[in-house]
Amino acid sequence: MALLSVEEALSRVLDGVEPLPSETVPIAEASGRVLAADLAALRSQPPAAVSGMDGYAVRAADVGGGRAELKLIGEVAAGRPFAGSVGPGEAARIFTGGVVPPGADAVIVQEQTERHGDIVVVAGSAQPGKHIRREALDFARGEMLLRRGRRLSARDIALAAAMNHAEIPVRRRPKVAILATGDELVPPGTNPGLGQIVSANGLALSALARAEGAEARDFGIVPDRIEPTVAALDRMRTWGADVLVTTGGASVGEHDLVQRALAAQGMTLAFWKVAVRPGRPMMHARIEKTRVLGLPGNPVSAYVCAFIFLVPLLRRLTGRSDLASMTESAVLGRELAENDERADYLRATLERRPDGTLVATAFAVQDSSMLASLAAADCLIIREPYAPAAPAGSRCAILELGL
Repeated sequence: MALLSVEEALSRVLDGVEPLPSETVPIAEASGRVLAADLAALRSQPPAAVSGMDGYAVRAADVGGGRAELKLIGEVAAGRPFAGSVGPGEAARIFTGGVVPPGADAVIVQEQTERHGDIVVVAGSAQPGKHIRREALDFARGEMLLRRGRRLSARDIALAAAMNHAEIPVRRRPKVAILATGDELVPPGTNPGLGQIVSANGLALSALARAEGAEARDFGIVPDRIEPTVAALDRMRTWGADVLVTTGGASVGEHDLVQRALAAQGMTLAFWKVAVRPGRPMMHARIEKTRVLGLPGNPVSAYVCAFIFLVPLLRRLTGRSDLASMTESAVLGRELAENDERADYLRATLERRPDGTLVATAFAVQDSSMLASLAAADCLIIREPYAPAAPAGSRCAILELGL
């Protein structure tokens, strides 16, 4: 099977994927979830004209001359409206958030006043509407403020609460099952023997999937034998996984058994080689409605391929409108050699110059086993296939890695 371009491989991964069903959750549990329907305001905010300052509610016409003596007739606090109205020559003490009483059309801040018993001396003037937050200043009842496909941030939760929504319609979380394969792998915290390495892929990919709003479960490590590999895949599917992710064993060596194990599950293979570095031996398949990503075993390759392919898949499943991370423009901090037939995703640091220019500096060594540089990286520099040598200072495309 020929090498696929990254674009064609991603197109095949996303082909036919539909958003998962919706569910309604309490607003306290909606942060990080993806809206399954547009959300309209159930009330106006504010629901009436309210004061934006502590001071006195007055008629602007009474204080137009710059100095006035007004009779104090009552007090207005947030949540405690004044029962009467403000007439000529009158004022009502008012606090921030208090409903402006009928008759008043301005608020004089308290620093511009002196109070003598029931008389308020105003030293200042006001135009109608001064220090008043008009009704529906923020939003009006029925206004569509949050759109389907949006992943809800803390700010969105605040807005939805102010809109008076106690429950939110969201997409079900994708269930991602992750399995590492290899006789050489041992869990963290053990004492590796000669030739053994500590497995990091399951933990890293679980964390990445959860950061994208998925429910992730690490099914551990299986040896390079067909029977335990098939049994583990059975457990993953029984759990109800929407996406099966394996690391290692996706190539064609005699110990690479993932394809054989998946074939026993009835998979339809879409591809297993991509023109990408790191990560050429990457596989995509389907078992009925379940999507399968067979990632390379090298930890950097596994993470980069998950960033490129798994993240957009999870976003499509949750109905997000932004599938792929947006590329940005930067300049190279060091020269890069010409590229071969594979798209290159180089780990790099990122800094911003005083003039705002982003500078991406690739690490000198890009071996796909080196996790320290992945952890230290701020971004990936994207090098197209057959890109010519690029000097320091030339433009490049980057993907920021985020947290």
